This record gives sequence, C-alpha cells and structure tokens, in this order.
Amino acid sequence: MKKTFLILGAVVIFMASFSKADLAKEKTVVATATTTNHATFQSNPGEKLINKSDCLGCHNKTNKIIGPAYVEIAKKYPATEKNINMLADKIIKGGTGVWGNMPMTAHATLKKDDAKLMVKYILSLKKK
Repeated sequence: MKKTFLILGAVVIFMASFSKADLAKEKTVVATATTTNHATFQSNPGEKLINKSDCLGCHNKTNKIIGPAYVEIAKKYPATEKNINMLADKIIKGGTGVWGNMPMTAHATLKKDDAKLMVKYILSLKKK
C-alpha cells in the first residue's frame, strides 16, 4: 500500500513538473509572438501616428467607413511630392467634396511633417 502511494505520488510530481515547464515555454512563445506582431504591426512612423489619432474613427485600411479606405486613397493619388503636400494640408485643414458630402474634420494641431508621414504611409498601400 505504501509502495502504491509512493509510486502514485511520484507520477503526480513527474506530470506536474512537465506542465509547469510547458506553461513557462508557452508564456515565452506568446510573449515573443506578441512583441513581434506588435512591432510588425506598427513599424511605419506614419502608421503609428494614424493609430494614435482619431483617423480610425472614419477610415480603415481596406474598407470604407465614413471616409474612404486608405487603399482607395492610395489608388487615386500617385505618391508625388505635390500630392503628399496637398493631402497633408487636407488632413490639417479638413475638407469635403472629393469622396462625397461628408466633411473631413480638420486636425489643426497636427504638425505638417507628421501629416506628411501619415500620407506617405497611406500612399504606400497602393497595390501594384
């Protein structure tokens, strides 16, 4: 009877040691994957600025919400310096009429260089 409890106890300890090791490995893998995916998700400075702003309330990368999808904007405007400046000004000053009657809110506190980074990111989404 003592042997049975001793063997049973040893088996339980043996199995418990594997589950803790596996759990520690899983946490490490999940943490690494999360860090990698997050870094990949926001690797572009323009994308970081967009994600910190209120842009996502009206725009989406691939689908029209209130305003056009970023890929549609990229399809419409070539990535020229003239278009980058014009679209950066439109982000800062707001606008209406190009994509419909719904006006785009002005972002007067946004720096021109930041707006240009945002535009460059959006225009980089053009499918080839």
